[in-house]
Amino acid sequence: MKFTKMHGCGNDYVYVNCFEETVNDPSKVSQAVSDRHFGIGSDGLILICPPDSPENDCKMRMFNADGSEAEMCGNGVRCVGRYVYDRNVVRKNPLRIETLAGVKVIEVHTNEKGEAELLTVDMGEPVLTPDEVPVIGEVSDSKVQGVKAVMDLKLSSQGKDFVFTCVSMGNPHAITFIDTPVKDFAVDYYGPSLETDPAFPKKTNVEFVEFVDETHLNMRVWERGSGETWACGTGTCATVVAANLLGKCPRVPVDVKLLGGTLTIEWSEKDNHVYMTGPATFVFDGVWNE
Repeated sequence: MKFTKMHGCGNDYVYVNCFEETVNDPSKVSQAVSDRHFGIGSDGLILICPPDSPENDCKMRMFNADGSEAEMCGNGVRCVGRYVYDRNVVRKNPLRIETLAGVKVIEVHTNEKGEAELLTVDMGEPVLTPDEVPVIGEVSDSKVQGVKAVMDLKLSSQGKDFVFTCVSMGNPHAITFIDTPVKDFAVDYYGPSLETDPAFPKKTNVEFVEFVDETHLNMRVWERGSGETWACGTGTCATVVAANLLGKCPRVPVDVKLLGGTLTIEWSEKDNHVYMTGPATFVFDGVWNE
């Protein structure tokens, strides 16, 4: 199986071009290749497949390191965009990529070599209705006029209390703002039990966020099915939406610093869509023989 290792801000996946390759058991393959000691080492496996609809350019299927299939990955879809553009699978701009969370439209920003080094993804509208996130919690009025969301979900982990705002960007996210530097926070200590809390029927991704100022946030993430990762595109989008809902940030581009780099997120007032801009990086190509 020919593969390509790529990452978006350190959120790394093994990518397989299924226009040319066949992966019969992607769940099992994801578990094998993701192992950082005995495999290739990654946060999961992403398949780049022919689209179901001729109006789209390709389809992305994403599998976590534990083999579970997820709806979307913001860093992953940017890497898919760069792969198909730079490898001439589909040389279009913008690109339309099918995911389990709907079609994502990607604007390609090329560098001086004509490579798709920076990409902007239209992530669509955030989902705030509890049943659709999904989360078991009560909605309340946000700081955004006319918008209600679950913003006061109180949960405990390892004896520590947290308050969460819950947002779906095609997959569920629970965002909590902490009052200590996030770089020193014990994400791997608190994350696992919060991911599987009964309040989240499909589990959740957990974002721990430090407020810097109105246009800068620091974030670390415990990803559903993968543990802590160096970045999470959908989580970064959900975090900026939560910051808007809580009145911490205005509806302007916000830089979110992650362990692996920075993404720029805007929840646009123009169309209510969330736009994510960030890099996508090739690491290496290889062949998996098992």
